[in-house]
Amino acid sequence: MRADRLLSLVMHLQNRGRTTTDRLARELEVSRRTVIRDLYALRVAGFPVYTERGPHGGVWLHEDFRMRLTDLTREELEALFTFSVPAPLDELGMGGEAKGALLKLAAGLPTARRGVDLDMRRRVYLDPDPWNVSRESVPTLSILRRAVWEDRWLRATFLRARRIEMTREVAPYGLVAKGRSWYVVSVGRDGTLRVDRASAVIEAEILDEPFDRPADFDLARLWTEWADAYEAAAPAFVVTARVRANALPSIEQALDRPIERIADSHVARDISDWTAVRMTFDYFDPARSFALAHGGAIEVLDPPALRLSVADYARQTCARYEAPAG
Repeated sequence: MRADRLLSLVMHLQNRGRTTTDRLARELEVSRRTVIRDLYALRVAGFPVYTERGPHGGVWLHEDFRMRLTDLTREELEALFTFSVPAPLDELGMGGEAKGALLKLAAGLPTARRGVDLDMRRRVYLDPDPWNVSRESVPTLSILRRAVWEDRWLRATFLRARRIEMTREVAPYGLVAKGRSWYVVSVGRDGTLRVDRASAVIEAEILDEPFDRPADFDLARLWTEWADAYEAAAPAFVVTARVRANALPSIEQALDRPIERIADSHVARDISDWTAVRMTFDYFDPARSFALAHGGAIEVLDPPALRLSVADYARQTCARYEAPAG
């Protein structure tokens, strides 16, 4: 989010002229220390930002510098107006601001470029929510967001395995939305960096003490490295099965990844319309649920325990539905 904040800072300086760091902090809803740090980052990046102390001082951009909407090509505007406000921004309480920003952008376009937003919304709509994925409840999300924005320490109670509650003081460096789930990246008093599901934070209290965010902290890079390591270390439950050929596309779509085709060594009957595959799940239970959900389109071959369990569940289901209702 820092790139968005820096862009907002540039736009504020461009539109308002000379101003103060206190006013910028209020308008951007961050601390004065964060504004000063962002101004320094802009100067390092080559933006002509000037500051002057005293009652008649302030912060301003050089008068020759100006970011103009006329510099945007039609293709760039079309790409910009293709985006709808994603659910994570709504959950953060920023959906209204994002919609307002797009409306202001559309209103400020040159006459020849107006109408691009309406043209794109008539033709393209992006729905970022996958099917059958429930939204996690994160009652402390607004508090986490405020602590991240203001660079302030947080006293948080985490719900761990076996319903154990643990209270720690953490410096929340950032929030990451992964699908419909939120994660918080934080550092404890001992300097240990952790990534936790935001839904695990059941209580949160913002402390008065600010923390110093490392100048080289890169949230996107950290998340990518952490996610790669997490996926590599995740447990794997491998299933060998036969799948009806005409059901392969829908099963791959349900898995949200391609299925590995393998040679079928279980040739006990004519299986010309079946394909042998290998699928990977996190654990036994999700594998069994997946096989049961697809009924006769999947036949589990290995491991034997899963095959027996699926057969047992199927027998229980048949017995229930063969009995008279009531």
